[in-house]
Amino acid sequence: MEAVQKDHWYFVVLIFLPFLKVAVQQKEAVTVRLEEGMVLDCLCPWDGNLSMVSWTKIPEKNPVAVFHPEYGVTFSHHYRERVEFLRMTPMDGSISMRNVTHQDIGLYHCSVQTFPQGPWTRNIQVEDLDEPPEEDNGTEPPTPEVIKTDTELVAEQDNNLNISCKHEHNGTVYQVILEKMPHGQPWGIIGVCKKVEGGLLGEDYSDRGRVSCTDSLDVSLHLTGVAQEDGGFYRCTFSTDAGVQTTTVLLTVPTPGGFSLSTYMMYIYIGAGAAGLALLIVILILAVRHRKKSRREEYRVKLHPSQRQPNFYENISVCPRPKKSRQIRNCPVYANLQTVRSHKTQRPLHDK
Repeated sequence: MEAVQKDHWYFVVLIFLPFLKVAVQQKEAVTVRLEEGMVLDCLCPWDGNLSMVSWTKIPEKNPVAVFHPEYGVTFSHHYRERVEFLRMTPMDGSISMRNVTHQDIGLYHCSVQTFPQGPWTRNIQVEDLDEPPEEDNGTEPPTPEVIKTDTELVAEQDNNLNISCKHEHNGTVYQVILEKMPHGQPWGIIGVCKKVEGGLLGEDYSDRGRVSCTDSLDVSLHLTGVAQEDGGFYRCTFSTDAGVQTTTVLLTVPTPGGFSLSTYMMYIYIGAGAAGLALLIVILILAVRHRKKSRREEYRVKLHPSQRQPNFYENISVCPRPKKSRQIRNCPVYANLQTVRSHKTQRPLHDK
């Protein structure tokens, strides 16, 4: 009986173990003092094989640093030569930072990719604890930064979709980091493309699609059977010799039978086009009617007697006036008289 109860407790522990991991991932952020050489701890609590460690700063768009146990480390342009991975243990993703400034204040997100347990994350808030806390003056907290998107895509559920990022600027590209930010969640790295001595290296950490890299370091994510969880922001960060450049894509997956913003805008465009076509037709009809009316007026004017051309044969003095009224001069008078044929009476033959 005791053996049965013991096995029962083991079974209960195995069921709730995944939920315990999720609870660890959703802990509140740890506060760290802003100081020279500060350490941001990110030690995975369980054993396993570490695949990658990535650091990002929220809500900034540029990643901070990435560590790969086989291919080494890479840093963002702003944190280059200032950040170092400590690597005290095999599952340690902690970093130290030097030459700190007040621009380093903010929320940092650490993501540790492990196998076979999966990812583990932690948030660290860096604050200047030497400054007095700000008083509450009744003002509203600042609104979160609005993410500027370069491309907006809409995909129906269960369809296939390619999300691609191409480098359209001058400069040599060394590395591309593909990240995803689901709605209301922090950024997470799902793919890396970089050039190494042996050629092109591609790392795929996406559990919903397949990340592909080209020789020019253009990266794409192929999604098969798009689902609601695929919606959100996707960001490609290009590390070049001219600095860091980003491209952001917003993917919207409308619910079946729902009404998306893109559909609403499409209806607006269709309605505006139909209204413009109807207005053009009305204008053409009015123009034709006005032209017909003008022609009728011109025709009526031509038929009206007062508008006829004058008869040059009327009211013309044939005989000039005499200088004095008493003088009468002979002047021919012309008149149009109807010619009447005279009928002569024929005499009878016997009268001749």
